[in-house]
Amino acid sequence: MLTAKDGEWDQAEALDAGADDYLTKPFSLRCAARPPARPGEAGCPWREDEPSVLRCGDLVLDHRERRCTRGDDEIMLSRREFDILGVLLSRRGEAVSKDELMDRIWGPEFNGDPNILEVYVSYLRKKIDAPLAVGSLETVRGFGYRLIDEHPELARGAPLAVAG
Repeated sequence: MLTAKDGEWDQAEALDAGADDYLTKPFSLRCAARPPARPGEAGCPWREDEPSVLRCGDLVLDHRERRCTRGDDEIMLSRREFDILGVLLSRRGEAVSKDELMDRIWGPEFNGDPNILEVYVSYLRKKIDAPLAVGSLETVRGFGYRLIDEHPELARGAPLAVAG
């Protein structure tokens, strides 16, 4: 997307709507002509040595197909949401620092507001956790985030008992 709007919320909204990239005017032709990053290249959160399908309980992410499912339901994610979730899934159960997420998703040269990460984590929680009333995306206070399988019975397909 090429636009004169340069606010972080404008950028988040555009990327959430499906834009692959976001350039503000005036722009550099070198930046505008860059091809999408591939695994192993700078600017791509996916590493060559990571499997293409990542799981945590019933949450499945296939980065080659760009598809996310939880149980039988497909979850539509923006590019940034997808990439953040991919990094967290690749390190399932392990705390990932905000700095590492920022570097892997936005790149080390990003000079925007780092709170953009919190905006996307909030979007992810609404999409992957809220519909099932689970809390698999945890905040590690003062550090970053961790993805856990809060309800292992969901992965086996057993119904989750809800106290009433």
